[in-house]
Amino acid sequence: MHFPAWAIEILLLAALLVVVALLVRRLPKVDMGHSDAFLRRRVINWLPVGLSYAMLYMGRYNLNATMGDASGGGLFTKLEFSNIYGIGALVYGLSFIINGPITDKLGGRNTILLSTIGASAANATLGFAISRHTGPGAALLPVATLIYGVNMYFQSFGAVAIVKVNSAWFHLKERGTFGGIFGILIALGLYFAYDLAPQIGKTFGLAWGFYVPAILLAGFAVIDALVVRDTPGEAGHKDFALGDATEDGPRVSPMQVAARMLQNPALLTIIAIEFCSGYLRNGVLQYYKPFAKELGRSHDFVLLHWGLLNCMAGILGSMVAGVISDRVFGSRRGPVAAVLYGVMCIGTLAMFPTLSFALVGPVVVLMTLAIIGVHGMLSGTASMDFGGSKNTGIAVGIIDGFVYFGTAAVAFVMGRVLPKDAAAHDVHNWWVWPAAMLPVAALGLLLSTRIWNARPKTGSSLGTH
Repeated sequence: MHFPAWAIEILLLAALLVVVALLVRRLPKVDMGHSDAFLRRRVINWLPVGLSYAMLYMGRYNLNATMGDASGGGLFTKLEFSNIYGIGALVYGLSFIINGPITDKLGGRNTILLSTIGASAANATLGFAISRHTGPGAALLPVATLIYGVNMYFQSFGAVAIVKVNSAWFHLKERGTFGGIFGILIALGLYFAYDLAPQIGKTFGLAWGFYVPAILLAGFAVIDALVVRDTPGEAGHKDFALGDATEDGPRVSPMQVAARMLQNPALLTIIAIEFCSGYLRNGVLQYYKPFAKELGRSHDFVLLHWGLLNCMAGILGSMVAGVISDRVFGSRRGPVAAVLYGVMCIGTLAMFPTLSFALVGPVVVLMTLAIIGVHGMLSGTASMDFGGSKNTGIAVGIIDGFVYFGTAAVAFVMGRVLPKDAAAHDVHNWWVWPAAMLPVAALGLLLSTRIWNARPKTGSSLGTH
């Protein structure tokens, strides 16, 4: 019996997830005294929100996978895609200025609904625009840029919402493992975007690479509305002390909270590290496929399984980072970030001699493992630790906003420095790709060492012990 390639990939992915789940179950537990009923209800709470976040990734990265220079559609060149994505990333980053406080006011449940419904509508609209479009891709550029910007505005609620919801359900000592879960969800979203979306587009037409995420997001919006609750108390369980920087006393204004956070050296450093994370993550994810395509490496194993390999790397990196953080470094996030940034530096250096060979593919997949692990630790975990459950929205907004400022920066840089036209077919012209990432990787490593011992103060102003 012949199985299609996509079915085999899904089976491999499912097998990896089962192995990871079994390994996690066998690890020594961080016993916080939770009842079995509470633990079951917590899974029911975070799993739909988490899968919604994976669907948001599918509806975010499907643009290049389905229509970009590296895709079968090929409607946009590297420069055109970089401009669309760079503008969208700026919208995403700037949106946190208002979306973080909105999330703290409305709660994570309501904002994940805003995110899924808005991103669903934007993807459906972009799919409709594509279905009606004839002619060169350049004519679609203004419409695609506008709709993608709207999509990224609603997407920006997603990261804030998932961390906001889970900040009230996970104690600080449990959050390293949750950071690993956060990274797994990112990795699954990358697989859906880079492998499934283009396959859907090739099989049913480009527009369906956007219609399917729209349908899935709408479905998860319904599920989230039915089962997700912001706190254990709202789900019939007892709320508990979280061990993070949650403050007692009267609520202060978002501007006051943000001002306090920006006076915290540890948070400022995390913000700078995450700018580097956004730059490096998309420097790898968005530009390997154009690189391989320009050099005619159509049978390259990594190219053919880009989404799956990055998903598997992200899953392994995230879980290793989470387990090490909670069980080796006493719930400190800085040491894990430093180790993984060390891997990023080594990987970027290794790209220079391997660009001419297939070995560059495994090198960049290893870099994905490292950078998704860092992102899960800092955006998914440290934001809860240092912001506290009351102010998680603002903390995630500031931190993840800078991730996407880094994303915008790399989009504009790569769109202009990477070789174009005939020059792009010569591998010797691609040295600028790792060269544009190496200084940022080194900066991220240096900054990570500066938060090696950073911990949040419990129940007090936003600071460290």
